[in-house]
Amino acid sequence: MIKIVSFKICPFVQRVTALLEAKNASYDIEYIELSNKPEWFLKASPNGQVPILMTESDEVLFESDAISEYIEETVPDAFFSADPIKKAQERAWSYLAAKHYLVQCSTQRSKDKDILLERSEKLAEAFSKLEAKLTGNQFFGGDSLGMVDIAWLPLLHRASIIEEYSGYDFISQFPKVKSLQKNILETGLAEKSVSPDFIDKFTAFYLSDQTYLGRRQK
Repeated sequence: MIKIVSFKICPFVQRVTALLEAKNASYDIEYIELSNKPEWFLKASPNGQVPILMTESDEVLFESDAISEYIEETVPDAFFSADPIKKAQERAWSYLAAKHYLVQCSTQRSKDKDILLERSEKLAEAFSKLEAKLTGNQFFGGDSLGMVDIAWLPLLHRASIIEEYSGYDFISQFPKVKSLQKNILETGLAEKSVSPDFIDKFTAFYLSDQTYLGRRQK
């Protein structure tokens, strides 16, 4: 069985585990602390980052883009389009999402309102591009969940938690993105793709009294 090595609140990991869950794939998962990375992990991971995927033959894959494509190619049920042009476009839109995972992380950790607003602008640029692309269908490519939706899931899941706990909504001005968020979350993949204590870990880090969002919790 394949194994994912993870840090509990890493969005790059959630992208991978959400895809595995969407495909009903069997996998093991091992959590590590990034502040105290095990020696075996440092030897296994070329960039020292999560996620890594360890295949049944003990080969190590790293980078969520590469891991997602491996899962797509080796686990039944296709989430990329079969059309080469559409597939390339879906790769690009998935990359745009992943490119903003760390932007969202730093925004959520903002110490005051001014920093939050400044960092939110970069995040809003990505959401505005997605808003312009969406057509009003249930998901990005139509009425079926696809690879692009899974790539945006970590961003939209975290935005929903921030809104629920602090009242701050990163996507309030993007109605189509808001609808996409609702439809993706209703699949249940967000909860399935994280650890049982994810909310506690997430809020402890991003909604503590050290962050602006944490201090404005309901």
